[in-house]
Amino acid sequence: MRSSPLPRMSRRGRVTIGVLVGVFVLFTLLGWGVQAWTDWLWFDEVRYTGVFTGVLTTRLLLFFAVGLAMALIVGGNLWLAQRLRPRLRPHSPEQATLERYRMLLSPRLGLWIVLLAAVVGIFAGLSSQTRWDQWLLFRNGGDFGVKDPEFGIDIGFYVFQLPFLRYLLGVGFTAVVLSVIGALAVHYIFGGVRLQGVGDRMTNAARAHLSTLVAVFVLLKALAYVLDRRAMLLEYGDGPVYGAGYADVNALLPAKEILAYISIVVAIAIIVFSNAWMRNLVWPGISLALLGVSAVAIGGIYPWAVQTFEVKPSAKEKEAPFIERSITATRAAFGLTAATTTPYAASNLTPPASLATDTSVVPNIRLLDPQLVSETYTQRQQVRQFYDFGEKLDVDRYGVNGKVQDYVVGLREVNYRQLTQQQNTWINRHTVYTHGYGLVAAPGNRVVCGGQPFFVSGFLGDPQEQQKEQGQQTSEQCASQTEQIAAKQPRVYYGERMDDSDYAIVGQTDPERKAEFDRPVGEGGESYTYTGEGGVEIGSFPRRLLYAIKEQESNFLLSDAVNDDSKLLYVRNPRDRVEKVAPFLTLDGDPYPAVVDGRIQWIIDGYTTAATYPYAERVNLQEQTADELTGRGTFQLARENVNYIRNSVKATVDAYDGTVRLYEFDETDPVLKAWNKAFGGDLVVPKAETPTELTEHFRYPSDLFKVQRNLLTRFHVTDPGAFYSETDFWQVPNVPDAPDTGQKQPPYYLYTQFPGQESARFQLTSAVTPNGRENLAALISGSYVDGQPKLEVLDLPDQTRVSGPVQVHQSMTNNANIRQQLNLLQSQQAQVQYGNLLSLPFGDGMLYIEPVYVKTAAQNAPPLLQRVLMSYGDGGSYVVLANSVGDGIKQLVEQGKQAAATPGTPPPAGGTPPGGTPPGGTAPPMTGELAEAANRVQTAIVELRAAQTSGDFERYGRALKALDDALSAFQQAQRAATPAAGGNAPASPSPGASAPASPAASGSTTPTSGG
Repeated sequence: MRSSPLPRMSRRGRVTIGVLVGVFVLFTLLGWGVQAWTDWLWFDEVRYTGVFTGVLTTRLLLFFAVGLAMALIVGGNLWLAQRLRPRLRPHSPEQATLERYRMLLSPRLGLWIVLLAAVVGIFAGLSSQTRWDQWLLFRNGGDFGVKDPEFGIDIGFYVFQLPFLRYLLGVGFTAVVLSVIGALAVHYIFGGVRLQGVGDRMTNAARAHLSTLVAVFVLLKALAYVLDRRAMLLEYGDGPVYGAGYADVNALLPAKEILAYISIVVAIAIIVFSNAWMRNLVWPGISLALLGVSAVAIGGIYPWAVQTFEVKPSAKEKEAPFIERSITATRAAFGLTAATTTPYAASNLTPPASLATDTSVVPNIRLLDPQLVSETYTQRQQVRQFYDFGEKLDVDRYGVNGKVQDYVVGLREVNYRQLTQQQNTWINRHTVYTHGYGLVAAPGNRVVCGGQPFFVSGFLGDPQEQQKEQGQQTSEQCASQTEQIAAKQPRVYYGERMDDSDYAIVGQTDPERKAEFDRPVGEGGESYTYTGEGGVEIGSFPRRLLYAIKEQESNFLLSDAVNDDSKLLYVRNPRDRVEKVAPFLTLDGDPYPAVVDGRIQWIIDGYTTAATYPYAERVNLQEQTADELTGRGTFQLARENVNYIRNSVKATVDAYDGTVRLYEFDETDPVLKAWNKAFGGDLVVPKAETPTELTEHFRYPSDLFKVQRNLLTRFHVTDPGAFYSETDFWQVPNVPDAPDTGQKQPPYYLYTQFPGQESARFQLTSAVTPNGRENLAALISGSYVDGQPKLEVLDLPDQTRVSGPVQVHQSMTNNANIRQQLNLLQSQQAQVQYGNLLSLPFGDGMLYIEPVYVKTAAQNAPPLLQRVLMSYGDGGSYVVLANSVGDGIKQLVEQGKQAAATPGTPPPAGGTPPGGTPPGGTAPPMTGELAEAANRVQTAIVELRAAQTSGDFERYGRALKALDDALSAFQQAQRAATPAAGGNAPASPSPGASAPASPAASGSTTPTSGG
């Protein structure tokens, strides 16, 4: 008895489902429409509609092209399968079971095919539209002018062509696989393929159809082998570096070529044996099996044998040419080729007298730490609780009164998270507290009034009156009497403290009605009405309705604050604005503000990147740019793998009206040229048209520098043999005052002059140490010379005695006299914080500077600079803790003179404590067992602090026990040495003063060092 077809759905059920589907589609399309319309208005505001239309058009083109192609291929094969179905089917239980499905599908088979093909096409189109960037580069990319070392093909093929070709190949594989599955299902349902019964299990038509699809799949595999040969230069193989190694080039490359030919032969054999000759699937199956065996034997076993038996016994010699390829490619892809390496002996371990008269390095020593003094800026320049400077400030240089030096700068922005409950209403949040006010700057080398920065700009009113209001009127001038870095338009409507929800509605019909809070004056404040060009007009009812839907906020329609002249400012974070305008750029994580031609401009470095540069090392940007400051005032980069990067664009965002400009910086970058061509040819402002005043504030970008610095720790070695042995690799040191945290020391900006430089430059600097050791290996700096980036390396000798940052910090802070002074600064009511540890080459030696801040336990108390740790030479011999740089220089020079006058005598330790001279006069130097015991105590203290920082309580307990034993040994040695010392034995180091009492003890140092 024939089975009945599946029951039909009732009319009411069909209507219900139709309504639900219709509502879903309506709201989906409405959401897309609102997003697209508001995006268009925003791009029109910033005058980059070409980017919006270019990306949208490309996405739609790919969606319909790939989706339609996929739908036609899959749908066409389904249609062909049902057309090839047999007219007569043998009777069998299997066919009886399938009859009910045939009865269900047959009446509307064409509709089912169309629906299935449409679904496949939609998903394929949605996937393809995300490849808009690959397609634009494929169409507009050119040549690099450099050929790969294996095939002699221009690098442009790998960067611009290969990624999209591999995607198209993947689409082809997907289309064929879906067609095989779909066609096989249709053939089975309609009897073309049978699992039961006598005779052939597959009709001739079904066999011809399916075998052809399988042959096409094998042909695509042949094409994949061809592309894989090129892609081998982009992968990490069996060698020690990226790119094809000895076994890859001499075994795997020929194997893939052979497999490509075998695939073509197998594809032909499948068609011939299946249809033209034996007309069965035995020999086609044997052909596919032979292809699989060949792939394993030729493509797997043979290269493994070459690597194991030929390469590994003499890998250093075999891999040398390929290591050299990788070194050359990596240095070219990451801009390391132009880096200059200068030997620096650093042989002078005694402070030279020229330190006291120097005019190029010493006067420019920056003491203000951008991370630590952010709290001071907030407390001294905040005025209202909703103003904020962020977690980290920025360093820039300005010429004031004819003198160029670095300044620590920050913008007084509105932090909406700091509004009180009463202030945080919709009206206040979006129409009253709309902007910040002023760029606050202080020279990096000057502190006043008990350790505060000397503010020179960004005042909310008269500087003298502001000092009186803050109780800072003292005999010492605590701030400039005039604006030294004046901004004609100091208001900040666009800043880093704003996110997507912090939109502002500005503009009033009545010019006398000023609703925006401008700045505090006296007990109240002034009001303001925005007059800039930025913002989207929302005065009309359709616009208000549009943004009411977008923001899901009815006040756009109901509030009187929205009127005919209103504008909406949104996407107010400068980094987000540039990312939206130039979605093809990777943006630096540390935007910074600058006063340019009287206006505050945010400057953001933009990178063009690629991941398909042959033989170049591939790095992860998020991992390579992470350090102590990541997420604390700097943005964390995405997990993007790249092996080519250029700082090709300098972008600016006006802090008042939000104007975005993209300035070309690297005129030779082929990737930027491709993007510029893709968007009409005028996307970026040519480098020659960049305003001179703006270029004066360009600085070497920090994230690019971190990537280059990390690569230089390995790729400064250009000899393949030495690179393979890894004997001269470097490493980036950890944070000096908290090495156990594992966080890397951030690079720091300085306006200074290094050996070999003709004059002082604003440069980004980092110290590196030998791999696995802590002494100093080199100093790496990045700067601009005549508008061109310049990367320089001061390379110290391999066996140098000069200490690295971690060793220097430990040597300075563990010096007995200095430890006593630091303990006086540190108590239960105060904690010591360390700023940037600066490594400065001077006088054929190394000068180290580390500012010491003290933060009291009082509420909202900012850290204030109280002392300066200074060292010269190997980091431990000449050490002082001074009240100022000038005082410290004098002490170091004096120590150097004493050492020169009495050769062989150790220099005085640690400078003078507060009050001038050490109590009880100068203690005699410790010798013999007493000195050994004292060193044991200091070592135990260092371990105790490291254990406290690590948070390991078991380690902390062991460290306490070791310190107790060391103190006991010291006391015994002290008693034994008392008679010989004539009653003037050295004082015992106090465990309470020298070490914390517990992991959570008050007064423990806070690890901080900023860039």
